[in-house]
Order: sequence, then structure tokens, then C-alpha cells
Amino acid sequence: MSAEIKDTNSTPEVSIVIPLLNEEESLPELRKAIDSALKSRFSYEIIFVDDGSTDSSWEVIETLAQSDNRIRGIRFRRNYGKSTALDRGFSIARGRFVATMDADLQDDPEEVPLMIDMIVNEQLDLVSGWKKVRHDPISKTIPSRFFNWVTSYASGIKLNDFNCGLKVYRKEVIENVELYGEMHRYIPALAKWEGFDAIGEKIVTHHPRKYGTTKFGLSRFINGFLDLLTLMFIHVYFQRPMHFFGTLGAGFLSIGTVITIYLVIMRVFYDQFLSNRPLLLFGGLFIILGLQFFSVGFLGEMLNKSRNKQRKVNIRTIL
Repeated sequence: MSAEIKDTNSTPEVSIVIPLLNEEESLPELRKAIDSALKSRFSYEIIFVDDGSTDSSWEVIETLAQSDNRIRGIRFRRNYGKSTALDRGFSIARGRFVATMDADLQDDPEEVPLMIDMIVNEQLDLVSGWKKVRHDPISKTIPSRFFNWVTSYASGIKLNDFNCGLKVYRKEVIENVELYGEMHRYIPALAKWEGFDAIGEKIVTHHPRKYGTTKFGLSRFINGFLDLLTLMFIHVYFQRPMHFFGTLGAGFLSIGTVITIYLVIMRVFYDQFLSNRPLLLFGGLFIILGLQFFSVGFLGEMLNKSRNKQRKVNIRTIL
């Protein structure tokens, strides 16, 4: 799946995970900007995750790593998506704080120390950036605003910019979230549902894109909403699947039972033949569907019971 560049230096205070796709021109300048922003305050490492670039991005990362042992790299053989890239970067991050940013130079590394200060001073679990003033085309900003409003309403988290790639976490947060699909957009929601509910937001500087082209497209927008629906369903019903499947099962069984009773009454008291009535077929179908949904609910409950025996539980304090 991937190749890695590793180093064995002492544990850094900050890990900066940067997923990228075809950003060869931006990487040297980004490395200099990060060094300028952090070197006076924190020890750090940079983890570049090359998500299947077709340009010379990986060669640039190798060159940077040879001259700076704080730089690490992961290379995917093909494009897996931003969530997978972040998840793989998180898995090797060693810092007490883990920052994420995009590789296109639109995120400002100078914000990272300020966001870490917020986490420490305000005892937060994570801080998310807010690109209040954006330098993106209207085709990107309007869908993004709508998306952020819907996500904030659905998740109950008052953030203005879920899409901002610039975020800083305590390490234990990223150790307890699982990413796939387009779930990187919803890390604050995933963190909150794992008990990390001290979430802050900081207005950050957003620069115009200097090199390359945006990777944003309609498919990512649609996939993001589909993943939001998946996320909300899992959050509401994952721990109690019978509440969902049992409700559907009860509804179908009720409809099927009412139809069956009606047909029995028509046959017994009105001597009507039922063999040629489509209603008989529908009654039987609803009963079968109801029983199937109940079975799925019971199966889900049994799987949950088995899973919860082995589940890692996040404990904040032990007295």
C-alpha cells in the first residue's frame, strides 16, 4: 500500500500531518514556513502523506527528508483519499499535539502555535480553524457554507468551518477516532462522540492558492453529505440497533397483522374468497419483512454485546 520514510530521533512535541496529492511545487516552501513558525517554541516532526501523486511530489519529500531528519514521509501506491491519508499519518505521529494542514500553502503554519496555546490555556481537546475570509472561487465557498451549516445543525457542534484542514488535537483524540470515506470532515463530531467534547475554534488566515489546482469537486461534496448521513445513523443507532430495526419491524408487522385480520374477517363473516386478492400477498409480505427486521435488530444487539466486552473505553479521571 505504501512506502515510508522514518527516523529515530527523540519524541517531538508536535506532529504535523500533511496529506497531499500532486503538490510538488508547494512542499519546499511549506517546509520553510513550518520551520519558521515552530522552531522557536516547539520540537516538531512533519509527516507528509503522498496520496498517490503522479508528479514528483515523492521525490521532493525524499530530498527534504535527506536534509532534515524531522521530516517523515508515507507514500501510497494509488489514491486512497484524504481520510485514509490522515489516518495513516495519525498512526505514526509521536507528538503530544497533532496538527493537520493542507499542502497547498493556503493554511498558515503561524496559526499552529496559537492553536496549541488555546488547547493548553483553555483545556481543550482540539481546536479547529475557521477560514472566515476565504480566497476560493464561489463554486467552492457557497457549497462549503451550506455544508457547514447542515453539519453544525446535525452534529450539534457549533463550528463555522468543518472543512478547514487546519486543526490541532491532543494526541489521545486522534488515537480514538476511525477515519474512512470523507470522514476527515467530521473529526470534531467523531471526537465529541468519543467523549472529547472540549472543542474550540480559531479564525485563521487563509491564503490564495499559489501553485497547482484545487482538488475540490462535486463528487466530494455529494460524498461528504452521504458520509454525514452514515455518521448520524451510526451515532444514533450503533449502540442500540433494535431501536431502529425493531421500530421498522414493529411497523411492518402491525400493517401485515391488520391486513391479515381484515382478510380473515372478510372470509369468515362475508364468505369472500382470498386466493385472487393481491391484499393477501401484501399482508404476508409485510409480516415477513417485519420478522426480518426484528431478526436483524436482535443480531445487531448480540454483536454489540460481544463488541462492548472488548471495547476500549475512554476514561477522563480515576480517583
